[in-house]
Amino acid sequence: MKELFSKEKWKYAFYTVSHPMDAYYEIRHRERGSVAVAFVLVILFSFSFSINRMSASFIVNDVDPLTVNALPELISVLLLYGLFCVGNWSITCLMNGEGRLKDTAIAVGYAMIPMIICFNIGTIFSQFVTEDEGAFYTIIMGLGIAYALIMALMGIMQIHNYTLGKTLITIFLTFIAMFIIIFIALLLFDLLNQLYSFVYSIYQELIFRM
Repeated sequence: MKELFSKEKWKYAFYTVSHPMDAYYEIRHRERGSVAVAFVLVILFSFSFSINRMSASFIVNDVDPLTVNALPELISVLLLYGLFCVGNWSITCLMNGEGRLKDTAIAVGYAMIPMIICFNIGTIFSQFVTEDEGAFYTIIMGLGIAYALIMALMGIMQIHNYTLGKTLITIFLTFIAMFIIIFIALLLFDLLNQLYSFVYSIYQELIFRM
């Protein structure tokens, strides 16, 4: 818990934005990162995303604010975050990656910072923008997303000590692993549901016979 209130941990998280390669190297080899801070950053990104969808000006936002529900979106973001981290870890274990699961979680979590900043700036900027200036809003949002993706790519490449080509292959395989995990989870859920129905039917049959 003290990591969440550590000024040094938070300063280092923002240091990764300006020096991603050096920062990710130290996260892997000198334990400079914090899983707790990374997790909070993912939550902050989810809130920033929901606030943008609810509060951005109608000029740049065609989403009905009444249809936005922050809680399901938060759960979805956290599930995707967890799936990506586990999927990437499982693939890199097979491809001689040097990073651990916690390193991947930190790298991806810290990569959310540009999107958190740009989504909030974009939301505020949209309140003053005219229709002709909507392109500037798109640029702000695009920069945040692009830099976040670059940071995540550099982070995975650095913590696993991969080349760029191997990192891209690993990320592609990570998405395949995510689909496999989802498929297995759905199969397991369906199996448990059928088992429950079977046990419940036996229970009802016994009740009627007694």
